[in-house]
Order: sequence, then C-alpha cells, then structure tokens
Amino acid sequence: MADLLHRAELPYDVEDEYRPEPAPIPLPPAWQDGSFRIGIHTSIAGDIAGSLDTAAKLGANALQIFSASPRMWPRGGTRIADADAARFRERRAGLGLGPLVIHDNYLINLASPDRVMRARSIQAFHDELVRAVSLGADFLVAHPGAGMGAPVPQAIADIADGMRQAARGMKFGGLRILVENTSGMGSAVGSRFEEIQAILELTADLPMGVCLDTAHTFEAGCDITSEEGLEKTLDAVDRTVGLARVYVLHVNDSRTALGSRVDRHENIGDGKIGRKALGRILNHPRLGPGALRGRAFILETPIDKPGDDRRNVRALWELVGVDEEHAPKAEAGFSMTRGEKKPLAQRTPRAQRAQRKKVAVAKGRGKARKGGKKVKSKI
Repeated sequence: MADLLHRAELPYDVEDEYRPEPAPIPLPPAWQDGSFRIGIHTSIAGDIAGSLDTAAKLGANALQIFSASPRMWPRGGTRIADADAARFRERRAGLGLGPLVIHDNYLINLASPDRVMRARSIQAFHDELVRAVSLGADFLVAHPGAGMGAPVPQAIADIADGMRQAARGMKFGGLRILVENTSGMGSAVGSRFEEIQAILELTADLPMGVCLDTAHTFEAGCDITSEEGLEKTLDAVDRTVGLARVYVLHVNDSRTALGSRVDRHENIGDGKIGRKALGRILNHPRLGPGALRGRAFILETPIDKPGDDRRNVRALWELVGVDEEHAPKAEAGFSMTRGEKKPLAQRTPRAQRAQRKKVAVAKGRGKARKGGKKVKSKI
C-alpha cells in the first residue's frame, strides 16, 4: 500500500508527454529549380490532358490553359471528373512541366454593376478555383474586370469583394490567384499598377500575386521598348505591387501602338515592341529566374499560320540564350493548328484580312503584286 502511495506522489515530468514528430517542411515544386520556365497557352480541346503533350511537343517546359470553355457560361460548374484530374496530374508529373497556369473565363466580370452578371461572375470564378485546385495548378490568372460606368474605386472594391466571396471555404493548397494588368480598353480596371495594388490590399487574406503582360503594359502607355523606359516601368511595378509578387509574365508582342489602349497580341518580333526589347525584358536581372525562382514566361501569341506557336517558343529560348541542343526538344513540324483551315470567323484578324484579300484577288476584284508593283489580277 505504501508502495502505491509513493508511486502516486511521483512528480509530473513534462518530458513524459508524447510529442509527435513535427510535419516535414514541404519541398518546393520541381519547377522552382532556378532555370528558365518558358511556356505557351495550349488548347484543351478533345482531352484536357492532351494540352500537356501539346506544350511538350512545342518545346515548352511550362504551360497555360483554360480549364473550361472561356467564352461560355459553365453549366453546373463543369467540374472535372476526379479520374480525369488525377490522370492530368500524373501526366504533368511525367512530363516535368511547370508551373501550370490557368486563365479564367473571359465572361467573368467581378466589377459589373449588374447584380445578375456579378452573381454569375462570382459563381464562375469559384468554379475556376475549384477546377484549378483539382488539376493541381500553381496559378490562376484573372482579368480584374470592367466597371461599366461605375467609379474606379467602387469597381476595385467590387472586384476584391467578389474574389473573397468566390474563395469562401476554399482550400487553396499551392494555388495562387494572379491579377493581370490590362491595356485599359473601355472601362477595364488594371491598366494602372496602383489599381492592382488596391485590389491586392483588399484581398490580403487570400494567396494573391500579379501577372504582368508585356503587350498590355505597352498598350497602356509604358514604353518598355527602351532601357530607360523599362527601368521606369519596373520601378513603378516594384513601388506599387512589388516585383516579388509578379509570378508570371505573359510575353506578347503588340500589334497596336504605344498607349493605344487596344489589346491586340502579335508574334514575337513582328509587333511594335520588337524582339530586342522583349529579349531585354526576359534577361533583366530583376525579372529572370535569378530574381524569383519559378517565375514563368508564358506566350499568348496568335497562330496566323501552322508552326507560329512552335516558332514563338523557340524565339523565347533563343532570346534567353538557350540553344536548341539544351532547350526542351520540340517535335519537328508540330503545331496546334495542324494545318487545318479554321472557319473565317475563328481566325485572327490578320488571317481574316489575308483570306479576304486572297478571295478578292481570285475573283479579279483585287490587285496582285508582281515585282514589287501592284498589277491587276489576271485570274
């Protein structure tokens, strides 16, 4: 009995408490290896996992996709089947692609003053988040929205509130929302970096960041074609949203002039920005992988003729100084268009003009060129 009483009076030792091993610090994704990550927007037509193979065949090691049709309101959320999402994640790991960027639906307008449109946009943005998480995406790029006559401060507040409503109850995992700067067409918010900064400040409880589009930046009035202009622009970005929060750059040439506020992308080197200026951007010490591991450079360039997509990817590798031997291998002759003729309405504006001119010449209504001079068609 004395023995039992003695044992009962033993002092409590905190070292006797069970302490599980602390959870290991998760390793960074494989694509955050400090190398250049160059990608292109690929099609999900047919099979969403096929977009991964398309990126690899074009010589990219990163990619951007839509997770559903970008010009239609989804029915029932258009969730991705678990088996399809698992197959997508497995295929992506096998190809070593990353980061994976998803662009949201073009119809979403979180700044809309119309109550029905706004409610629809919030639900659609929530669905975008759900699909992005299921696919294991790293970033969801979102156009801020258009105020449609509402004051800019009100539009900014509505955008931020819409994002927070859409994200309610979400488990993000490794997903981050990136607000994309705009060219300033119409009443679009986001052509000024201060506007994006305001959105980020109002969504501080969400995993947020920025996507910087070279064409939009130029079209909004920032002259990034010169060294001085680029430095001035980067200073403005750093002063407002912070360069450390720019996780993705959309690398596009511009079909329209500086300050046009008209959003028209062009193939690398064929537009108003030019190959030299884009090369300066890609290799800038404040933007390259040395500044932020895993920062992605994504193409959203047109495909006026088969092979333009592959040639644009190759152009970026050349601009960062990676030769064909050391860059990801592209499949010779591969293109997302595969050479088929799209209906005229689905082609780029340049391709539409070229086709109409071709038809006019064939019918004898236009003029053909011969020896640099215009001559009447004999067809």
